[in-house]
Amino acid sequence: MKKLNELLDKLFVYQLKNEGNPEITGIEMDSRNVESGNLFVCIKGANFDGHEYVDDVVRKGATAIVAEEMVETTVPVILVRDSRHALAVLSDQFYDHPTHQLQLIGVTGTNGKTTITHILDKMFQDQGNRTGVIGTIEMRINNQKYPVANTTPESPFLQKAFAKMVDENVDGAFMEVSSHALEMGRVRGCDFDIAIFTNLSQDHLDYHKTMDQYLQAKGLLFSQLGNTYGNRKEKLAVLNEDDPATAKYKKVTAVQIMTYGIENDSDVMAKDISITGKGTTFQLHTLRGIYKVQMKLIGKFSVYNVLAAVTAGIAAGLDEQKMVESVERLEGVPGRFEVVDGGQPYTVIVDYAHTPDSLENVLTTIREFVEGKISVIVGCGGDRDRTKRPLMAKIAVDHSDLAIFTSDNPRTEDPLQILKDMEEGVEAGSYTSIIDRKAAIEYAIDIAGENDVILIAGKGHETYQIIGNNTIDFDDREIAREAIQKHNIQDPSK
Repeated sequence: MKKLNELLDKLFVYQLKNEGNPEITGIEMDSRNVESGNLFVCIKGANFDGHEYVDDVVRKGATAIVAEEMVETTVPVILVRDSRHALAVLSDQFYDHPTHQLQLIGVTGTNGKTTITHILDKMFQDQGNRTGVIGTIEMRINNQKYPVANTTPESPFLQKAFAKMVDENVDGAFMEVSSHALEMGRVRGCDFDIAIFTNLSQDHLDYHKTMDQYLQAKGLLFSQLGNTYGNRKEKLAVLNEDDPATAKYKKVTAVQIMTYGIENDSDVMAKDISITGKGTTFQLHTLRGIYKVQMKLIGKFSVYNVLAAVTAGIAAGLDEQKMVESVERLEGVPGRFEVVDGGQPYTVIVDYAHTPDSLENVLTTIREFVEGKISVIVGCGGDRDRTKRPLMAKIAVDHSDLAIFTSDNPRTEDPLQILKDMEEGVEAGSYTSIIDRKAAIEYAIDIAGENDVILIAGKGHETYQIIGNNTIDFDDREIAREAIQKHNIQDPSK
């Protein structure tokens, strides 16, 4: 707990109305979660305006309010120009700047963020470090799991989580940093030591509108990284030399840079890559040595993810040979090229691929080792970027033998309209549309032949489907297992 005056010590531009110096027990921006003693920060969102809930939160026990406009209440009101910015400053101050005491690595880019944090977690733990991870799937602190609402949560949640990591003596923390979070200022106050860029391809244009705006949003992680020298810890940017956006990010960051890549000359490189259905081998070239890597992860995109993680590990001071050994022991990440094995003579793979680039990467990888035919089940999320729907459909048709279009998370959109948007990208007769996702998975498994590969794309690790305003239980992996078992019973020869 802190007194209000102590909390405001780092907030320089504000006006205080209704004098007082109450004890602050926590910081909250969601009126539903306010408890006695909380400081409530009024945020203007797309659907809700926190200023309208001041009476409600004061009745619940809020002892102070941060607002962008004057509100009528009896408790102290801190007037600011930007509530979100103040929220980040106050959260960092309330929890005593926890990221100053952690080695914090942030990962941004369209694809690969979850896998890279997973690899980093493994490498750091294998070298005796205590770790924390915040990302799409969950938050983990020393392998204890906690739920998260967004890929990158809001600043009060983040700072509270980092404070818990400090209390539990975490050495290295790894966080997925989404473009939304950067644009909305959720990671302000996070003292990143290393920032990783994976790649940039079309996604989230419903929010960012153009690819240039999307590129600029991702670039905030690097432009805000270590703009002053002589800090407690040196800062470093890890950039994908094979992605065109890297040229921009090199210009906007003030810190030292390490690069990784396959095609272009880089500080850390993979050469002589060989991909099979069982795994991937390659030569890892660093500034210190050359290592042969034989890993269970499959595909060129997996090599890029490993390169990013290893480069960051080098920057963090990890032992290179031990990192290679960790990579070779990795079993994979839930919902990322995850094989569903029910003893069937064909392969079923579940992958989170939900962008044109990631879908093409996965299908191209499968094509390199498949002995039979490729079937892909793919949909597109509702209330999201509509422009990528025909692109996803065309990639599915062009890179498979059978493309099955279906529902993903339609949310409040009509699933039929989503399918129509996808179908505009391909010729009639080149695909099959089955609106029910379960039926689509069952159909692909029913017609699968020996040595075929079925890719179920888009949802990966998710265990739900959002239809309208309802969230129902739905796990592609479980649906596939049930369909395989049912098919095996009906046709024992399979």
